[in-house]
Amino acid sequence: MLKFWKKKPSSPGPVDGLPLPATSATDDDITEEVAFEAAADADAEEDPEITLEHAHPADTARSSQTSSEPAARPRSWRERLAGSAFARNLGGLFARNPKLDDDLLDELETCLITADVGIAAATEIVEQLRKRVAKREFADADALLGALRTQLVNLLQAVEKPLDVGTHSPFVVLMVGVNGVGKTTTIGKLAHRFLKQKHSLMLAAGDTFRAAAVEQLQTWGQRNNVPVIAQASGADSASVIFDALQAARSRRIQVLIADTAGRLHTQTGLMDELSKIRRVLGKLDASAPHEVLMVIDGTTGQNAIAQLKHFREAIGVTGLVVTKLDGTAKGGVVFALAREFGLPIRFVGLGEGIEDLREFNAQAFVDGLLPSTLSARGAAG
Repeated sequence: MLKFWKKKPSSPGPVDGLPLPATSATDDDITEEVAFEAAADADAEEDPEITLEHAHPADTARSSQTSSEPAARPRSWRERLAGSAFARNLGGLFARNPKLDDDLLDELETCLITADVGIAAATEIVEQLRKRVAKREFADADALLGALRTQLVNLLQAVEKPLDVGTHSPFVVLMVGVNGVGKTTTIGKLAHRFLKQKHSLMLAAGDTFRAAAVEQLQTWGQRNNVPVIAQASGADSASVIFDALQAARSRRIQVLIADTAGRLHTQTGLMDELSKIRRVLGKLDASAPHEVLMVIDGTTGQNAIAQLKHFREAIGVTGLVVTKLDGTAKGGVVFALAREFGLPIRFVGLGEGIEDLREFNAQAFVDGLLPSTLSARGAAG
């Protein structure tokens, strides 16, 4: 549930002579307490409650000045990922199978598959280890663990490619993904990140399909003090994003993040809309969008593979954000995505806090899932 402060929010004025974007509600429609609840049907998209940690940086600063408690340190990758099924299953594997034999390797393969690594990737990883065990390359289980960690890091390093928004101006990021993956929340966190990097920013409320989607994005815009180009619910999504790109160009905005409907990959008409957005943007900038960033829920497992195949065909996905990896996910889908598609994994979501959207780091991710040695099992990294 998202809640405004008790004080009625003030409406931002026009900037550089640009009129305010049209919205689906007037100031009189905003009561002292406005709540948006994510519905349970197919049109809903989960969006965690905006609390102080999601607030505009100025709000956070004002709060910290009035609080005597020290600011909490960001939780480490190890603290965020240790509760995943991948970490739990692999953590006890060597304790149950102290000998380096086929039983250990068979259970290792099972653990990888059940953690959503996928059959192909799990088989490939274990077969390489099996050959080395047969050659007696490992003195003990710690050595085998080290080899497993190296293989996992090598698999992910190929997709560890940070997003560079400095190649075009405005740099257009088109956000896509199915319902419930946390797409709107990810946009808010990306906005916070880009602002910290001193980029000027604008948001486009292109999700005109789902009720309250425009209002949710406007809430994030208010929290980050970022302009949001929007029209009424049900408006043409391509038209909204086209207008936003025109506005971003006229105001010399560096980054434009455009939301799209959280469509199911089985809805052909809605998938066709993505192609239309690309064509319309091309009339202003032949290279736009410069990044098609797909948000994937880390708890969906192998279904994420099917989702990505459909979206890549419809719009040409260029980067991934994998969310909800903080203990509720099995964790292995990141490896499956890396092996199957080789697309850059730009960011991962390790929690609900605004700082929990982390730039993907292969070594840190593996360190979070597995200890460096068996004696370090369970320690926070």
